Amino acid sequence: KANSFTVSSVSAPSWLHRFIIGKKGQNLAKITQQMPKVHIEFTEGEDKITLEGPTEDVNVAQEQIEAMVKDLINRMDYVEINVDHKFHRHLIGKSGANINRIKDQYKVSVRIPPDSEKSNLIRIEGDPQGVQQAKRELLELASRMENERTKDLIIEQRFHRTIIGQKGERIREIRDKFPEVIINFPDPAQKSDIVQLRGPKNEVEKCTKYMQKMVADLVENSYSISVPIFKQFHKNIIGKGGANIKKIREESNTKIDLPAENSNSETIVITGKRANCEAARSRILSIQKDLANIAELEVSIPAKLHNSLIGTKGRLIRSIMEECGGVHIHFPVEGSGSDTVVIRGPASDVEKARKQLLHLAEEKQTKSFTVDIRAKPEYHKFLIGKGGGKIRKVRDNTGARIIFPTAEDKDQDLITIIGKEDAVREAQRELEALIQNLDNVVEDCMLVDPKHHRHFVIRRGQVLREIAEEYGGVMVSFPRSGTQSDKVTLKGAKDCVEAAKKRIQEIIEDLEAQVTIECAIPQKFHRSVMGPKGSRIQQITRDYNVQIKFPDREENPVHSVEPPVQENGDDAGDGRDIKEADPGSPRRCDIIIISGRKEKCEAAKEALEALVPVTIEVEVPFDLHRYIIGQKGSGIRKMMDEFEVNIHVPAPELQSDVIAITGLAANLDRAKAGLLERVRELQAEQEDRALRSFKLSVTVDPKYHPKIIGRKGAVITQIRLEHDVN
Repeated sequence: KANSFTVSSVSAPSWLHRFIIGKKGQNLAKITQQMPKVHIEFTEGEDKITLEGPTEDVNVAQEQIEAMVKDLINRMDYVEINVDHKFHRHLIGKSGANINRIKDQYKVSVRIPPDSEKSNLIRIEGDPQGVQQAKRELLELASRMENERTKDLIIEQRFHRTIIGQKGERIREIRDKFPEVIINFPDPAQKSDIVQLRGPKNEVEKCTKYMQKMVADLVENSYSISVPIFKQFHKNIIGKGGANIKKIREESNTKIDLPAENSNSETIVITGKRANCEAARSRILSIQKDLANIAELEVSIPAKLHNSLIGTKGRLIRSIMEECGGVHIHFPVEGSGSDTVVIRGPASDVEKARKQLLHLAEEKQTKSFTVDIRAKPEYHKFLIGKGGGKIRKVRDNTGARIIFPTAEDKDQDLITIIGKEDAVREAQRELEALIQNLDNVVEDCMLVDPKHHRHFVIRRGQVLREIAEEYGGVMVSFPRSGTQSDKVTLKGAKDCVEAAKKRIQEIIEDLEAQVTIECAIPQKFHRSVMGPKGSRIQQITRDYNVQIKFPDREENPVHSVEPPVQENGDDAGDGRDIKEADPGSPRRCDIIIISGRKEKCEAAKEALEALVPVTIEVEVPFDLHRYIIGQKGSGIRKMMDEFEVNIHVPAPELQSDVIAITGLAANLDRAKAGLLERVRELQAEQEDRALRSFKLSVTVDPKYHPKIIGRKGAVITQIRLEHDVN
């Protein structure tokens, strides 16, 4: 039994052990399946394999393993290379992409020690040729990394998105230009300006210079100017279909951003090169100047006073602009040393702003006095009063300026009083007395007929919200619906409660005096009457405090009803009294309903009728039509935008002299005058052309022609200019 069991060993380099075992033990499994009683043991680090089992089986297994070892030694090789362990992760690549590619390409096994060992030794095993190729590539990569450098480039975060480009287009171009350089942008949430470049030293330097030039161009092109333009002229600056703004953008090579139609902002922002931005600003301001009676006035105020006149976050200057009808006051750039302040706006408001500005500058020079007082934000509207009446009274009585916070200010309680000390103290006393009264909370009640309750509580209590906003946050409570109580409770500051009661009484009087009238305007004009997004109707409802209801649209309205006829030709005889509609009476789809006080309804009706477009005809000689239309319609488009009308020129084949102008009655006279003025200009040009068509031929010996032309045409050009001839 002892002789039938043996222990033997096979010499095999330890690095070959895993190839002998095979992937998931495949190679070894073939031997152990044939000879299950043989135990094969591999000892790590030793160049031998131990076999134990029945003598016959061990001998067979030994022969097979020795053959396997001999074959592997003939066709396998290994090499060990030293690479600094800090580069190992770069050799491996993202998710092992780099090392897996080398393994697959060269059919080798690459053993990189784990980070924890801090070992530099990398072992490559496999086909001798593949091992040498993998060794060469890995050493080249390592050498490149040793020559690699990392550079931090400071680029303002606001430019990162522009450099990356839409869907990464621009950064892809840079990466294609410098394929060996890795460019990393910081996460937007980090608010960091550091962009990291990594790659071969020379390539990183080239990429740095390229990106710095790119940033310099962006900085040059990101100069920005804010131009305040009165809101009503924004549409003229945009032009029909955006034609004007597009032309200014293209010709000045700038980016022009206008505020949203529903925002209160009047500021247009121009971005680009400084000279281009200033050219675009001049063009936009000239459009405004041409459209309205906009006066521009320069006031000289010492530069040292500018900051104090503007006030914290512009509060002081903003209060003057708002008080003077929204004029625009432009101070020179800080540090320019200029004393010139420009005021722009309607002539009367500009003069008012000039006086206020000079008065304020005078106060500042004599060291004006400032006091801050506090009042709950909900009291501010009540303190200011309707149309600013109450605060104007305090200002006129004392001569002090009172500044309330805007929505942007952090401290919403703070009210600032500026002026001469005695005036400020007097205004402070008056305001504090008013505020003290407001802090005195009372509860009161009034009687309101239940039939009117619904008006106050519909639309989620909009009317009550407006009353609360207007009168210092007073709380108005109506009885629950269903109860027949007429008692309404008001709670708040005594003055506010009294004012709110008075306002509720006025609303009730309006409701009791309310009438409903009809205004017939053909349905085809309804959209024009409403204006963009219903803006014209909203304005009329606000101005006249009425409600306006437009009818539903009828696609194919029927004007008359025929009585049904039976097949035998007799009347149906169902007793219905069917009459043909009166062709003169307005259709149901033309009737607009107006509700409100009688006199207000009548005024609103007139305002609606004034919005109905009217068409007039103007005689213009047919031969001038093409000049009026202009190149690609530019001439006629300009007139339509300027006068806010539609101009219809008849088709050339009609040979008609009549041009139709359609628009609001208020605009038609201006448009007609403008069109006739253009006709006069064109006729004058025609006469001038006819006079200029005179010709005279002079015979001059050709040898004198060069002398007459002169150097680079100087002599002939001088003669042309002097005598205005060709």
